[in-house]
Amino acid sequence: MNAPEAITPAADTAAPDGQRAAVPLRKRVRRLVMQLGPSRMAATIVFLVIAMLIARFSWQMPLIDAAERALYDARATLMAPHVEQDKRITLVTYNDETLFNTGIRSPLDRTLLARALGNLDQMGAKAIGIDIAFDSPRPDDDVLKAQLRAMQTPTWLAYAEQASNPNTIFYEQQKYLEAYIADVATAKTKPTSVLFRTDDDSVIRRWPDRPKNLPPLMANALAPVDPAYANYQGNIRFLVPARAAKGQEEPVFANIPIDTFAMPMDADMRAGFAELVRGRYILIGGDIIDNDQFNTPLSRFVDPITGQHETMIGLEVHAHMLAQQLDNAWSRPLAGPALWVLAILIVLAGGLTSLIDLRARWVALAFLGQMAFFVAFPFWLQGRGIDTMTLPTFGWAIGWLFGYAAVGTAARTIGSRQRAFAQSALGKYLPADVAAQIMRDPDQLSLHGERRNIFCVFTDLEGFTKLSHAVTPETVARLLNEYLDRLSDIVLEHGGTIDKFVGDAIVAFWGAPLSRPDDGPRAAAAALAMYQAGEKYRVDLAAEDVPPIGMTRVGLHVGDAIVGNFGGEGRIQYTALGDSMNTASRLEAANKSLKTGVLISAEAATRSGRDDLVPMGRVTLRGRAQPVDVFTPRPDLAPGQRAQVAALVAAHIAGDKKTYVTCATAIQADFGQDAAIMFLIERLNETKEGESYVLS
Repeated sequence: MNAPEAITPAADTAAPDGQRAAVPLRKRVRRLVMQLGPSRMAATIVFLVIAMLIARFSWQMPLIDAAERALYDARATLMAPHVEQDKRITLVTYNDETLFNTGIRSPLDRTLLARALGNLDQMGAKAIGIDIAFDSPRPDDDVLKAQLRAMQTPTWLAYAEQASNPNTIFYEQQKYLEAYIADVATAKTKPTSVLFRTDDDSVIRRWPDRPKNLPPLMANALAPVDPAYANYQGNIRFLVPARAAKGQEEPVFANIPIDTFAMPMDADMRAGFAELVRGRYILIGGDIIDNDQFNTPLSRFVDPITGQHETMIGLEVHAHMLAQQLDNAWSRPLAGPALWVLAILIVLAGGLTSLIDLRARWVALAFLGQMAFFVAFPFWLQGRGIDTMTLPTFGWAIGWLFGYAAVGTAARTIGSRQRAFAQSALGKYLPADVAAQIMRDPDQLSLHGERRNIFCVFTDLEGFTKLSHAVTPETVARLLNEYLDRLSDIVLEHGGTIDKFVGDAIVAFWGAPLSRPDDGPRAAAAALAMYQAGEKYRVDLAAEDVPPIGMTRVGLHVGDAIVGNFGGEGRIQYTALGDSMNTASRLEAANKSLKTGVLISAEAATRSGRDDLVPMGRVTLRGRAQPVDVFTPRPDLAPGQRAQVAALVAAHIAGDKKTYVTCATAIQADFGQDAAIMFLIERLNETKEGESYVLS
């Protein structure tokens, strides 16, 4: 039969190693586009566009942005440079012990600061940055102001305004701070912005913007900055300490309590402490519990030394920014077009992955390779100095999944349509329930030859060749299609498999690809129904202006045959081969000689389950040596009449001449007009007891 050709086309024929050859990806994509249809194609395109937007703008999307931040924090932490202590920057801090000793908490003790500045100014610092806002009065303000005016080292005082920092300073504080700075400002003492910007999750990851009305940012003020990066707003490069020994570490920046520098010092003592100050940038501020503490990317993970999620004081954040500026370690963001290209390629990769038609291990390898890319590529970029803070890595994963789902769904839609088409095609050759089972379990449709016991049916339409020469080709096609439709429907209705059409003949069988216990009764019933359908077709055709046709002759036999797909490299056909098929064909041809419409071999008759069969004697079919006992269904005869014919044949086989003559005489009287039975008597008269009649 031809149905398997729809399931196993030439492009999918077996490869030399016995495995199914893969359909080229380009061909699968082209087929997908052509077969999808406008509406489904539009939906798929919309879904792919959404996937690309997610893969490009996930940092700006609710919920997804939280995942992006978490992934960035992982990259920033794991790829952070491990460094020895930075000898260029020193932190001088008020800590909780300082506050306890001075008995002053807020505002901080300014006399202590004035003494420390007096000593630091004589130790050769490059510059001093003070991250303390003098926004409230204290009794010792005059002492600090005098020292600030006297500073010879460039000194930068923290400045903040309500407009850009509404949560840390109110209007009256701002006015006092402005007046304070104006009172102490000199060529060496100036204001600096200490503005920070945190993300929505209260984590500092990037440099802040620089409002025009604010003084220079502290890092930019303390050290020269490349003009190209004067307004840099990329990621802050946080450093982590190199481990000095297991369980020990040296902090990135030395942190010295301010008390150390506030004590009275003579020249010798200053010289001893000068090693911590000379040529360095000194940052002064608070290192106080629950004050001026910030979450950074490093805070997301447990510190291996303390076992805690550590925060970072604002003063240290300034130090990291200053170190990044001194190292000129500016991260370079990927350009917008590059991000678009990556988004498109990743979504397309997801879509194409869903179409991969290779062995499972290669599909798994492709999948794992892409997953490795999603994990490793962003870390590689981070290590190469690329600012990955806007890199939509989680968006890539979602975009890939969306692309995989969109194209995969479209492919499955087409696949279901193709399966429906294949089942419909199978349904033209197989019964509907058998076709459905084959679609569910294709292994039941043997792709190799196997021996099966099947019931074989051959038909032929007498006189159609003559008719085809007398009418137009269009009429021949119409009449033939109508005739074959009628007989094909009968085969399928009775659970048979259509093997092939040979001109006006149909070859069918029961018992493959699926066998049933009642294949015999089904095949016998179909054989009779096909004959009757042919007779009705003759009557219907008589109303048309075409030459008359003869009867439909049917032969049925049961026996072993080799069933499976046979053919060459480019075309295969599901068919049955073997002596049983030849015997059925000979039985069909024998109808003409025996003047019958349907002939059934004794083997098939035994399993037919019919009680209307009439024996037609023993014959030797054309081209065969082994005699065959044949039967024909005669539902038009009464049981007694069928018994008469059976007794006649039995008497001939037994050599009972008396009974034979009696039966023959009675039958001739009752069936004088029945050509098949009259010819049966004639054949029996010409043969000896049990002898077969040889068809020439």
